[in-house]
Amino acid sequence: MMENGSYYNLFFRIIEKYGPSGFTGIDDHDPLMAELNEIMKKNNQFFYIGDVVLFKILYTSSQCIDVLGIEPNDLSPISFLNRLHPNEIERDHLGRTMLIKLGQDLFLKEKGQILLSSNYRMINAQGGYSNFLMQFYIFYSEVPYKSVFALKVQTNIDWCKRLKHGFHYYLGEDLTNFRYPDQTLLMMGNMFTEREFDIIKLLEKGLNSEQIAEKIFISTNTVNTHRRNILNKSGKANMQELIHELKEIGLV
Repeated sequence: MMENGSYYNLFFRIIEKYGPSGFTGIDDHDPLMAELNEIMKKNNQFFYIGDVVLFKILYTSSQCIDVLGIEPNDLSPISFLNRLHPNEIERDHLGRTMLIKLGQDLFLKEKGQILLSSNYRMINAQGGYSNFLMQFYIFYSEVPYKSVFALKVQTNIDWCKRLKHGFHYYLGEDLTNFRYPDQTLLMMGNMFTEREFDIIKLLEKGLNSEQIAEKIFISTNTVNTHRRNILNKSGKANMQELIHELKEIGLV
């Protein structure tokens, strides 16, 4: 695990150098790519660049095979979906929807950049499940054509035990949050446990405490305890207010 995340500036240099060609012809022997590849290999991560409007992956770095067990040329949106833990599929769908919406917003404004990041459990190259951080740097460009592109960095964060029963979430324009993940970054947005988040999603669907208890095989008293904890953590007066806010940022 690398403590200094300053090397993320190399990703912006990749965009500057290869963006005008539509991210074609990226050469792993280029000193810039060679430096980045060496660091990513040590940090158990890889990156890809895609066109958000066309929903097309344009380039995938070679470390994809080491991190996910997928050849770079074989990587596709379906590859990620097939590797997700079953409990992550619904949240992943929300994330994809948010990514598309952000891309559309930037395209209509014809300017801007934004960060979107969260973590998901996926099958790793060894066939087991690992916790991965997905960091998207999303930006509008008129070179080589008008579109919105996304550079995604995927990092194995199994070392972060504090994130075992929750998830990181960030959506914003502060580029200081586009760095190699440390504990401070990963705890951003990590307000609810998986169980609490499951209860929030069921409440959003209109279930009451008794129905939730029956669905997830716990007592009604336990559900109500979770509900009180959720409101205490969020500082909201009621669940409707919390759910509305979570919908606004694409979490439910």
